[in-house]
Amino acid sequence: MTATQTAQYDEMFGPDGGVRPAYAGYDEWYRGQDPAWLRKQSSEAERFFRRTGITFNVYGDDAGEERLIPFDMVPRIITAAEWRKLSRGIEQRVRALNAFLHDVYHRQEIVRAGKLPERLLRENEAYLPVMAGFVPPGGVYTHIVGIDLVRTGPDEFMVLEDNARTPSGVSYMLENRETMMAMFPELFTQVRVRPVSDYPRRLARSLAASAPPAAQFGAGERPTVAVLTPGIYNSAYFEHAFLADQMGAELVEGSDLRVVNGRIAMRTTRGWQPIDVLYRRVDDEYLDPLTFNPNSALGVPGIMDVYRAGGITIANAPGTGISDDKAIYSFMPEIVEFYTGEKPILQNVPTWRCSEPQSLQYVLDNLAELVVKEVHGSGGYGMLIGPTSSRKEIAAFAAKLRARPDNYIAQPTLSLSTCPIFTKAGLAPRHVDLRPFVLVSPNGVDITPGGLTRVALKKGSLVVNSSQGGGTKDSWVLED
Repeated sequence: MTATQTAQYDEMFGPDGGVRPAYAGYDEWYRGQDPAWLRKQSSEAERFFRRTGITFNVYGDDAGEERLIPFDMVPRIITAAEWRKLSRGIEQRVRALNAFLHDVYHRQEIVRAGKLPERLLRENEAYLPVMAGFVPPGGVYTHIVGIDLVRTGPDEFMVLEDNARTPSGVSYMLENRETMMAMFPELFTQVRVRPVSDYPRRLARSLAASAPPAAQFGAGERPTVAVLTPGIYNSAYFEHAFLADQMGAELVEGSDLRVVNGRIAMRTTRGWQPIDVLYRRVDDEYLDPLTFNPNSALGVPGIMDVYRAGGITIANAPGTGISDDKAIYSFMPEIVEFYTGEKPILQNVPTWRCSEPQSLQYVLDNLAELVVKEVHGSGGYGMLIGPTSSRKEIAAFAAKLRARPDNYIAQPTLSLSTCPIFTKAGLAPRHVDLRPFVLVSPNGVDITPGGLTRVALKKGSLVVNSSQGGGTKDSWVLED
């Protein structure tokens, strides 16, 4: 996440110091509170998260310890009108992503039309030939999507990236709201905020609606949904267990599952019981050792055969990672228009593809002003933030670019919006992004009002990722 150091749009305060309408109710409440009590509540929030067990692991951390994601108690507030526009743009983008995935695994009309280079599919590890010609149950590829948004002005929201593989963070969205309501119940009587607590119920309903047509249910029976986790050592294990518990679904590991009579079944005290929908939090490579990585102990041998025979729904579908690719992202405006016939409601961040010689030269000439990212990178790793990098770091990165230009894209350093955080000295602006969560089923698209706001807690910091020291906020969408 990047931003310049000047002219940022402050979401709470106008240039004259006045409070913007979205924050009027919150500001009135905040000014009526004792600062000493607010400081006490801020510390109490950290203790609450620690007691609840809301932690994550950082891969590569020698200490291997679980960390607490810092929580800031000043909410990020979005008006009802702003959310309506965002929702239209998000739904348009998600529908285009699903159409794109169907096309790239079938006739590849977008390639035939010259709108997307074929090499972006052929040379991409995320493209799974085993999915070619296969239509997932209900035609849904991306059952759960996280669209990362950034704001640069009053009406300017842009998509920073798409997360259609296994988007994470929704448990923090839910726990942030629960924490705020526990600490400041009276605040929610003064400011009308749309709820998010029903997300697990909506997720369970959406997944159940995506069960394969071949699954047979008796009167009053519902499809059986299970959450597949890599296990307790995974960085997002808390979320896997949390969502399974909240949905009333089983939490399973690969060793709990096997193929029984052409179905995927889970071990229970009553024997092997078939599963209709598997919400997997295991990467494609480890999903089926008979199809992908033969050394994987995390997946289920034979699950891809059952899947292709229509015996189970896997959410998200294998092969969706192709749409998370940052080189594909750079073509999203064309992708949206190609499949919807409409101009994108939400714009991309301008992007230079380093695979193109002219763009590469521009990027090399302007590294000190740009942000450069790995095409397959995530979590804030493997990137260069030009304005905050030394000459030595820029020179080293230039060598990487020349050696593997296809591996990188570059973007300008945007003047991202700020939202106040609570400090001992009072409110202070920090950069934020937003990840709304979207559910897709044959019944339609369901967007939870709000999402996960990530915040760069350090003054001047441009990276919001939790693995890089960022924190989270409760995200409010106001009622009309």
